[in-house]
This record gives sequence, structure tokens and C-alpha cells, in this order.
Amino acid sequence: MKKLIDKLYRENYLDEKELLDLLNNINKENKDYLIDKAHQTRMRTYGDKVFMRGLIEFTNYCKMDCVYCGIRASNKNADRYRLTIEEILSACEMGDRLGYKTFVLQGGEDAFYTDDKIVEIIREIKKEFPDTAITLSIGEKSYESYKRYYDAGADRYLLRHETASKELYERLHPKASFENRRECLWNLKKIGYQVGAGFMVGLPGQTNEDYVKDLHFLKELQPHMIGIGPFISHKDTPLAHKENGTLEETVVMLALIRLFLPDVLLPATTALGTIDPLGREKGLKAGGNVVMPNLSPISVREKYSLYNGKICTGDEAAECRKCIEGRITRAGFSIDMSRGDNINWRRK
Repeated sequence: MKKLIDKLYRENYLDEKELLDLLNNINKENKDYLIDKAHQTRMRTYGDKVFMRGLIEFTNYCKMDCVYCGIRASNKNADRYRLTIEEILSACEMGDRLGYKTFVLQGGEDAFYTDDKIVEIIREIKKEFPDTAITLSIGEKSYESYKRYYDAGADRYLLRHETASKELYERLHPKASFENRRECLWNLKKIGYQVGAGFMVGLPGQTNEDYVKDLHFLKELQPHMIGIGPFISHKDTPLAHKENGTLEETVVMLALIRLFLPDVLLPATTALGTIDPLGREKGLKAGGNVVMPNLSPISVREKYSLYNGKICTGDEAAECRKCIEGRITRAGFSIDMSRGDNINWRRK
């Protein structure tokens, strides 16, 4: 297995058979070796920097009905909310005072926020904080909508592909289109965004063959960012009693992504910290180089409940930053409060 890991480290590629062989036969020693090679690759590319993004979860309304998600349309127990533009700008103002240079606007697919409203929000943020990057994570839109947001000043767009297995995708996303999801990602790249894709680890029915498809799809897409995290069940979904994904499996996937795509921006997600107290630190040591502390008003944080046990629902933004910053530095990394663009991206 070490020969395969060395080949991946040198060439940033394994074919499907080699990758499946690695996933089927990797042991504890091999995993440690893989993580070390991923760490070396990250240090060579970005050094010990960890980029900080300020996350604003501005709506938990969603028209989609993904079977794993706590804010799915069918969840009648969800306590719904929407932030006003004034509340969003207030969160940005707090973030600006704390030194953030990226704001991540994340929400469900909520038709209340029309293209005109989204464009207005982008323009207001750019007017108040012109040196700040704006990342959107608001789901599937038309090419024309994505273009309007980009022209208004949005810099990045996060849209997890969720899984590169059509069968698994359709099982988890009723009435959604596997093909449309992919087309959206290619459209975002064509427009000029820094594009983020990604998948969940440990989904019910997911196999190593599925992970091979994910990694090869990401290699083909060449996104600028990749967000992955363990599947964590939510009590009000059809998957409420399914077994969660594991930290160990997720960390292996993080390391593989870093080796397949050395220049990628790779978050150590909140979900990692939910399943293990040191989950985010372990994610950073496996190649991760981004964290996203929460800037949302405390009054709504618990309502943005994608999965059970979500951490960081109570701290003030300043305390949230201080807590995460301490964890990062104790893990041996340094904080970088710049925009933290992907090193290969330039705005068109």
C-alpha cells in the first residue's frame, strides 16, 4: 500500500483500480503514512496557514427534500427563520471588526430570496466591505442567476456534488437531478467563480467504489475548494436511526483529496468537531487548511440544524473565533485572516 501512496504523492493520481485497492486494503500504519504525505503536500503548497471564513447562515427554509437533511422541506418540526438584509450586514460588520476577509452566505434553497434580493445583498456587502470576498452556498440555480451574482461581486460558490454515484444520489435526493447538479458546477466554473464541490462520508449504502467515483470526479472538475464531512443523522429525517460516518474514514478522504488536488482549499468542517472533540484538529493535520467560525446571530444558530449535535451554537462571534484560533495554534498551525484565495484563481 505504501507504494501506491508514494505514487499518489508523486503523481497526484491513481487510476480507479489502484485507488479501490488502496481503500479496500488500507490499515492503521498505511493511514498514518497517507496522512503524513497529505500533511507534507499541504505544507509545501500553503505552509502552516489556516484560512478563516465568517459563516452566516441566513435562511433555513428549503424547497429541497434531501433525506438526510434537518432543514428539508418535509420537516414540519424545523423552526424556520430568515435574516433581513440589515441582520446580514450586522453580522458582516461584526465579522469585519474581528478581522474576517471572507463572508460565507449559506442557506437552504429559499425562493423568498429572489435573484434581485441576492444581488442586493452582495452589492451592499461589497459597498460596505470592498476588500472582502463573498462566498455563496445557496444551491442549484440557472446559469443566468449564477452570472448575475458573479457580476454583482460574488467571488466563490460552494455546491457539494454530494455523491458522484447516480444511484446513490437519486436515493438521497428525491425529485432532484443528478445531471443538473453536475451541470451547475460546470456552469460555475465557466463563469469564473472559485468553485467548491464535495461529498459526505459514511452515507447509508455508500461503498468504496462510490468514493473512487467521487475522487475521480473531483480530479476531473478541478474545483478550487472541496468540502467534505461525515454523515451525521438528524432526528427528524428518514435516516434518523442510521449509523453515522466516522472521523477515521473522513480523515482518510481528506488526505486523499489533498494528494489528488494539492492546491485545493480544504475545510476542516464543523461536523468533524461534532463527532470527535479533536475532529477539526485531526482534519487540519490530514491536509485541511480552512475553518469557518459562525457569525450568525446566536438566536438562529440552533435553528440551522442540518444534523444532530451541531457544535458552536451558543458562543458570541468573538468567543467563537477565540476558541477556534486557540485550537488551531495548539495544533501547530497559524491563523491567516486574509481572503485566502486559491493560489490558481484570478477573477475574470
